[in-house]
Amino acid sequence: MSSLMIQTDSFQKNNYSNHKTVFEKEHSITLILREKLKNSLYNERYIALVQSIDNKNYSGRILLNIPKAQLNPFQIGTILNIKGQLQRNKKPDNPNQFDYGNYLNSKQIYAQLYTRRATIKISTEIKKDIWFYVAKLNSRITHNLEQSHFDKTTLAVASALILGQRQDIDPDIIQDYQYAGAVHILSVSGLHVGFIFLLIKFLLSPIPNTRKGSFIKLTATLTNLFLFALIAGLSPSIVRSVVMFSFVAIGLHLRRSVNIYHTLLVSILLILLFQAYFLFDVGFQLSYLAVFFIVWFQPILASYWEPKNKIAKYGWDIITVSFAAQIGTLPLSLYYFHQFPGLFFITNLAVIPLVSIIMFVGVVVMSFAAIGFTEFWLTKPLEWSILLLNKIINTIASFEQFIIKEIPFNFLLLTASYLLILSIIIWLKKPHFNKLLIVLCAILTLQSVFLWNKWQIQHQEEWIVFHQKKKTLIVQRNGNEAIIYSNDNAVAKNKTLNSYLLGNFAQLKKQELLNHTAYFKGNKILILDSVGIFPKNIKADIVLLTKSPKINLERMLLSLKPKLVIADGSNYKSVLKLWKASCNKQKIPFHATAEKGFFQLN
Repeated sequence: MSSLMIQTDSFQKNNYSNHKTVFEKEHSITLILREKLKNSLYNERYIALVQSIDNKNYSGRILLNIPKAQLNPFQIGTILNIKGQLQRNKKPDNPNQFDYGNYLNSKQIYAQLYTRRATIKISTEIKKDIWFYVAKLNSRITHNLEQSHFDKTTLAVASALILGQRQDIDPDIIQDYQYAGAVHILSVSGLHVGFIFLLIKFLLSPIPNTRKGSFIKLTATLTNLFLFALIAGLSPSIVRSVVMFSFVAIGLHLRRSVNIYHTLLVSILLILLFQAYFLFDVGFQLSYLAVFFIVWFQPILASYWEPKNKIAKYGWDIITVSFAAQIGTLPLSLYYFHQFPGLFFITNLAVIPLVSIIMFVGVVVMSFAAIGFTEFWLTKPLEWSILLLNKIINTIASFEQFIIKEIPFNFLLLTASYLLILSIIIWLKKPHFNKLLIVLCAILTLQSVFLWNKWQIQHQEEWIVFHQKKKTLIVQRNGNEAIIYSNDNAVAKNKTLNSYLLGNFAQLKKQELLNHTAYFKGNKILILDSVGIFPKNIKADIVLLTKSPKINLERMLLSLKPKLVIADGSNYKSVLKLWKASCNKQKIPFHATAEKGFFQLN
């Protein structure tokens, strides 16, 4: 807790987030580029460190968005001076939408900066720290492999597997890995570090196991693991894995058996002391859960069958490890991602042997690529093996009937699910009547949570105006049944709407066209579209403005005297300020979804 408080940037007096004035207008901002992120549709994106604002010293991390150009991306360590206005992270525009602002806050990025290339001044000086040299090494490896005519799509996967760089992977490939239950392969973690550890151990095997030789092995192993972690970007999962295997290496050096539970606990403690914010990283949580359940649950599964055939034993071990990891991470995966890949055990059985080969070959290829040696006979085996991997993943992902999507799951269900899983495993380890009672209580708890959720939802009613650019979308929900009001026929496939239905355990009952009036809990709602015609004698409680109606708003307000005016995302931004001023003049609340997000009436 102390470490977390010390490492929280917003507690620092000179952090930009503590100064309101930096958000109120454009400033001259000097910053250093720290990390290249995946590009958005229109922008290159970087994490940048603020150095000064208007020549005053400030600190903090921001998300920098620069319009795409044909030029090469900026180097990490480049110092830029930009004229622009910082924007605080926004809350989601619509209910149950992914809270990207909160996600950035958990990374201690409290603002974004959108800029134009014309306002950027590039310093001749470059900050040459460890991140600069790591990024330069990664760029050199990628550039040399591209020059050797290495397939770009395949190279993006290779960079993810070995260098931890996922920025350039095609979204369709990521989707295939998700559907096949193999997305963890694209994030450098314990699986990859384990292969690296075995490779290092194999290469050092000629060194004798004397006291001096053992020390040389330990030093070389720890150094190479640390260098690999640096090259792979020091992500939470890679740090966790490197720390764990470092303890294994130390245990081997001391000729002591390593207690894996102690290793897990000590690695968690050390990592969180130095990087406390890893605790909020989804990858960190899933990674530790997977390892814990593999260590704890996999031996129980493996004990049910002990094949004598080596190939059968290898396959059985992969299945039991995969099943243990999947059971351990299932509730958390459902909570975050709301889907379950039914063929995950087939995927792991098919690809883990291939991934081990790719890791061994990939490390060799990348090492030689760093010094410019990229001969055909060296690089092609890696390229072909990754093409084969992608083909296997794509084939498994094509069986979409085995992919269970859009599973509603909340925090109460998450907690009750883990209570049930833990109680079952405790009972399986040493069956006992009292432990069986705990399992039955856990089942009753899970059932009670389901019933409580259902009861809560059935007693909910709400009327919501969503924020949709150039569109009008209204949802009226009664319990778990939702009615859509929209003139757009494609709105039923809208991701925003699906997130809302998922978050509220609701189903789409029907879609209706927009009317000019609506009624909800005694409120009469007048909906004005581009025509802007309304009856003079109507007394509306709420007025909803859509598609920029050509009306004199002040005259309408005097005539109708509504309690509230709403403007959705289908209106031109230029008229919103005028409408807001008119409402303020009449002392009538004004809610623009472009500014405040969705409007909810319940």
